[in-house]
Amino acid sequence: MRWVFALLLTLLPALPEAEEVVLGLSQENVAITTSFDGSEILIFGAVKREAPIDDVNPLEVVISVAGPSEPVVVRRKERKLGIWVNTDSVEVDLAPSFYAVATTGPFNEVLSNTEDFRHKVSIDRAIRSVGAPDNISDSEAFTAALIRINRSKHLYQLLEGQVALDEQTLFRTRIDLPADLTEGNYSTRIFLTRGGEIVSQYETAIAVEKVGMERFLFALSRENPIVYGLMSLVIAIAAGWGASAAFQLLRNS
Repeated sequence: MRWVFALLLTLLPALPEAEEVVLGLSQENVAITTSFDGSEILIFGAVKREAPIDDVNPLEVVISVAGPSEPVVVRRKERKLGIWVNTDSVEVDLAPSFYAVATTGPFNEVLSNTEDFRHKVSIDRAIRSVGAPDNISDSEAFTAALIRINRSKHLYQLLEGQVALDEQTLFRTRIDLPADLTEGNYSTRIFLTRGGEIVSQYETAIAVEKVGMERFLFALSRENPIVYGLMSLVIAIAAGWGASAAFQLLRNS
């Protein structure tokens, strides 16, 4: 009889999550043109429930947006004989080209360290750095430097308390995208948490791609670098000749 009971359990439909995300995006595609100077993504949604709202242990929301990841070489500079020169270097295995994480409250309160370690949500854990050369004893300093540099460029953003949550049901936040975005799919994750533990999650993607002349020049530089180089040279010569002709015309007038 036990095996019959076990078989019946496997045939039962999976129980729905008590709370799950119904998500919306202001735009699912970001077009990079020659005049692109940044954009803003509005991420909004609602919480679908199968049970009454728990007012004792309130719901929290964590949203992350990550650009394409790639290896990055971080170099240390030192001043020698009055000149800044590169000394040590460490290659970070994978670092997102853009990363933003927004929360309804302080990060350490809305997401436990265990859940952060499991899902790699914080900026530090979104970067993968396995090892460093034997002569480097402070590899963490290189990762910290990478984070500091990208934060100054608004490529890495920690937006604590920037997710609005109404009646534990409707949530929304805005993510600013800087001008120097890397082309690719930007993974967007939404986590619902209670007491720092994740109770539900949802994932989608935002496509960032070059269009128009920007797309043409980018593709040409990758597929036909010789043609791209010759075209750049011709444009530079034409621009120089045009400037010289205009200067001569002004002198003779």
